[in-house]
Amino acid sequence: SDMSYHQSSAALKAAAKEHMFGRYGSAVGAYLLVTFLTGFATISISSIAGGTSTVFGVIIHYALLFAVSVFSGLLSSGTAYFYLKIVTGHIATVNDVFYGFRMYSDKALTIQAWITLLTFIGNIPEYIIMYRMPLRMDASALTQYGLCMILSGIVSLALNLFYAPAFFLLHDFPQYSARELLAMSRRLMTGHKGRLFYIYLSYLPLLLLGVLSCGVAFLWIFPYMNATLAEFYMDIVKNQGRQ
Repeated sequence: SDMSYHQSSAALKAAAKEHMFGRYGSAVGAYLLVTFLTGFATISISSIAGGTSTVFGVIIHYALLFAVSVFSGLLSSGTAYFYLKIVTGHIATVNDVFYGFRMYSDKALTIQAWITLLTFIGNIPEYIIMYRMPLRMDASALTQYGLCMILSGIVSLALNLFYAPAFFLLHDFPQYSARELLAMSRRLMTGHKGRLFYIYLSYLPLLLLGVLSCGVAFLWIFPYMNATLAEFYMDIVKNQGRQ
């Protein structure tokens, strides 16, 4: 495929900035809403089931976290819809975040369940080490935990590179099943995973700034990243026919 048809990372980010101009208010509102809802659910579960040390208690804890992650697919779907509206020049409102609850919710849940399942499988070593971790941390326990964190990070990144377009595709091609949409997502990302990885790397300085600002800058950074991801999706979909 001829990559010259595709916009550069800088061009996609410039387009995202342009489309986001004057729309940060609703984007920040949407981001805060999603973060609050998912954070509240996760913290609630950890406070209910997180304190148990029995195997059964630990299994229940992770089963509930799994369920929350699957249900977050409804918000991911709404967020994708929100940013598709923004990059196509439509007015997006905070209410669009809940669009995933109203439309194609079964497919959104199925897509997210598949991604969550693969993520959890990649995290199993980390869960086992956390469960067996001694109260006093020694060097070997820390090393094992560190390696598991790296492994789960790699799994999450790999899944993202395969399935980043999945929720955008759901809104553009709602006639397809969740399984077909996941397959479309993998196909669409063929030859583009490196491009997306490069876009993510280009955000590292901004993310560092977010950390240094105690998270305040994330209110601006994450909507900007989401808009760039939507621009990236539009770019690869538009140029599909030319390959």
